Amino acid sequence: MTGTAGQSFGAFLARGVSLTLSGDGNDYVGKGLSGGRVVVKQPSGVKRDPAENIVVGNTVLYGAIAGEAYFEGVAGERFAVRNSGAVAVVEGCGDHGCEYMTGGVVLVLGQTGRNFAAGMSGGIAYVHDPRAIQNPVQHGGRRSWSGSRRCR
Repeated sequence: MTGTAGQSFGAFLARGVSLTLSGDGNDYVGKGLSGGRVVVKQPSGVKRDPAENIVVGNTVLYGAIAGEAYFEGVAGERFAVRNSGAVAVVEGCGDHGCEYMTGGVVLVLGQTGRNFAAGMSGGIAYVHDPRAIQNPVQHGGRRSWSGSRRCR
Protein backbone atom coordinates (compact mmCIF):
# COMPACT_ATOMS: atom_id res chain seq x y z
CA MET A 1 0.00 0.00 0.00
CA THR A 2 1.06 3.59 -0.52
CA GLY A 3 -0.09 6.90 0.90
CA THR A 4 -1.30 8.00 4.31
CA ALA A 5 -3.15 5.59 6.56
CA GLY A 6 -5.87 6.88 8.84
CA GLN A 7 -6.30 6.10 12.50
CA SER A 8 -5.93 2.49 13.68
CA PHE A 9 -4.13 1.14 10.60
CA GLY A 10 -3.41 -2.52 11.36
CA ALA A 11 -5.41 -2.50 14.60
CA PHE A 12 -5.88 -5.96 16.15
CA LEU A 13 -3.97 -7.52 13.23
CA ALA A 14 -4.06 -11.32 13.58
CA ARG A 15 -1.20 -13.80 13.22
CA GLY A 16 -0.38 -14.52 9.58
CA VAL A 17 -1.55 -11.13 8.29
CA SER A 18 1.07 -8.61 7.19
CA LEU A 19 0.53 -4.98 6.18
CA THR A 20 3.26 -2.88 4.54
CA LEU A 21 2.67 0.80 3.95
CA SER A 22 4.95 3.06 1.96
CA GLY A 23 4.01 6.45 3.33
CA ASP A 24 2.92 7.40 6.84
CA GLY A 25 0.34 6.43 9.42
CA ASN A 26 -1.86 8.42 11.75
CA ASP A 27 -2.51 7.68 15.44
CA TYR A 28 -3.11 4.17 16.85
CA VAL A 29 -1.21 2.25 14.16
CA GLY A 30 -1.04 -1.38 15.32
CA LYS A 31 -3.38 -0.82 18.27
CA GLY A 32 -3.97 -4.16 20.00
CA LEU A 33 -1.63 -5.92 17.56
CA SER A 34 -2.44 -9.63 17.97
CA GLY A 35 0.25 -11.54 16.09
CA GLY A 36 0.39 -9.86 12.70
CA ARG A 37 3.11 -7.69 11.19
CA VAL A 38 2.92 -3.95 10.47
CA VAL A 39 5.59 -2.15 8.45
CA VAL A 40 5.53 1.59 7.71
CA LYS A 41 8.37 2.91 5.58
CA GLN A 42 9.17 6.04 3.69
CA PRO A 43 8.22 6.16 0.01
CA SER A 44 11.01 5.14 -2.34
CA GLY A 45 12.99 8.06 -3.70
CA VAL A 46 12.45 10.21 -0.62
CA LYS A 47 15.69 11.85 0.45
CA ARG A 48 14.85 12.73 4.06
CA ASP A 49 16.56 11.31 7.13
CA PRO A 50 14.23 8.75 8.79
CA ALA A 51 15.58 9.72 12.23
CA GLU A 52 14.24 13.25 11.64
CA ASN A 53 10.90 12.29 10.05
CA ILE A 54 7.75 11.33 11.93
CA VAL A 55 6.28 8.35 10.11
CA VAL A 56 3.54 7.26 12.57
CA GLY A 57 1.45 9.29 14.98
CA ASN A 58 0.63 8.98 18.67
CA THR A 59 -0.34 5.94 20.73
CA VAL A 60 1.10 3.45 18.24
CA LEU A 61 0.99 -0.22 19.35
CA TYR A 62 -1.18 0.63 22.34
CA GLY A 63 -2.04 -2.61 24.13
CA ALA A 64 -0.28 -4.86 21.59
CA ILE A 65 -0.14 -8.49 22.75
CA ALA A 66 1.86 -10.22 19.98
CA GLY A 67 3.32 -9.64 16.53
CA GLU A 68 5.94 -7.42 14.93
CA ALA A 69 6.11 -3.76 13.94
CA TYR A 70 8.83 -1.96 11.99
CA PHE A 71 8.83 1.79 11.42
CA GLU A 72 11.34 3.58 9.19
CA GLY A 73 11.10 6.88 11.00
CA VAL A 74 10.06 8.41 14.29
CA ALA A 75 6.86 7.71 16.23
CA GLY A 76 4.86 10.31 18.12
CA GLU A 77 4.03 10.21 21.81
CA ARG A 78 3.03 7.12 23.82
CA PHE A 79 4.74 4.59 21.55
CA ALA A 80 4.18 0.95 22.66
CA VAL A 81 2.29 1.91 25.81
CA ARG A 82 0.87 -1.19 27.53
CA ASN A 83 2.71 -3.48 25.10
CA SER A 84 2.58 -6.98 26.53
CA GLY A 85 4.19 -9.10 23.84
CA ALA A 86 4.91 -7.40 20.51
CA VAL A 87 8.36 -6.79 19.04
CA ALA A 88 8.93 -3.32 17.57
CA VAL A 89 11.69 -1.28 15.94
CA VAL A 90 11.44 2.50 15.51
CA GLU A 91 13.92 5.31 14.80
CA GLY A 92 12.87 7.50 17.73
CA CYS A 93 9.78 8.30 19.75
CA GLY A 94 8.14 11.15 21.60
CA ASP A 95 7.24 11.43 25.28
CA HIS A 96 5.99 8.48 27.36
CA GLY A 97 7.32 5.72 25.08
CA CYS A 98 7.06 2.16 26.46
CA GLU A 99 5.06 3.40 29.42
CA TYR A 100 3.44 0.59 31.47
CA MET A 101 4.93 -2.12 29.24
CA THR A 102 4.50 -5.60 30.70
CA GLY A 103 6.17 -7.67 27.96
CA GLY A 104 7.57 -7.62 24.46
CA VAL A 105 10.71 -6.05 23.08
CA VAL A 106 11.16 -2.51 21.74
CA LEU A 107 14.26 -1.22 19.97
CA VAL A 108 14.53 2.57 19.59
CA LEU A 109 17.29 3.65 17.20
CA GLY A 110 17.32 7.32 18.10
CA GLN A 111 15.99 9.83 20.59
CA THR A 112 13.26 9.25 23.13
CA GLY A 113 11.12 11.86 24.77
CA ARG A 114 10.70 12.38 28.50
CA ASN A 115 9.20 9.78 30.80
CA PHE A 116 10.45 6.85 28.69
CA ALA A 117 9.64 3.41 30.20
CA ALA A 118 7.83 4.89 33.20
CA GLY A 119 5.86 2.24 35.04
CA MET A 120 7.37 -0.51 32.90
CA SER A 121 7.05 -3.81 34.77
CA GLY A 122 8.07 -6.32 32.09
CA GLY A 123 9.61 -6.71 28.67
CA ILE A 124 12.78 -5.18 27.30
CA ALA A 125 13.37 -1.71 25.87
CA TYR A 126 16.64 -0.99 24.10
CA VAL A 127 17.61 2.56 23.15
CA HIS A 128 20.53 3.47 20.94
CA ASP A 129 20.95 7.20 20.50
CA PRO A 130 24.24 8.07 18.77
CA ARG A 131 23.82 11.72 19.78
CA ALA A 132 23.87 10.78 23.46
CA ILE A 133 27.09 8.85 22.98
CA GLN A 134 28.79 11.77 21.22
CA ASN A 135 27.41 14.51 23.47
CA PRO A 136 25.24 13.46 26.43
CA VAL A 137 23.24 16.68 26.76
CA GLN A 138 19.80 17.91 25.81
CA HIS A 139 19.11 17.88 22.04
CA GLY A 140 16.30 20.17 21.01
CA GLY A 141 14.69 19.90 24.44
CA ARG A 142 14.56 16.09 24.29
CA ARG A 143 16.39 13.82 26.68
CA SER A 144 18.96 11.59 25.01
CA TRP A 145 20.52 8.41 26.31
CA SER A 146 21.66 5.02 25.19
CA GLY A 147 21.10 1.85 27.12
CA SER A 148 18.48 -0.73 27.90
CA ARG A 149 15.86 -1.37 30.51
CA ARG A 150 14.76 -4.86 31.36
CA CYS A 151 11.96 -5.57 33.78
CA ARG A 152 10.74 -8.89 35.10
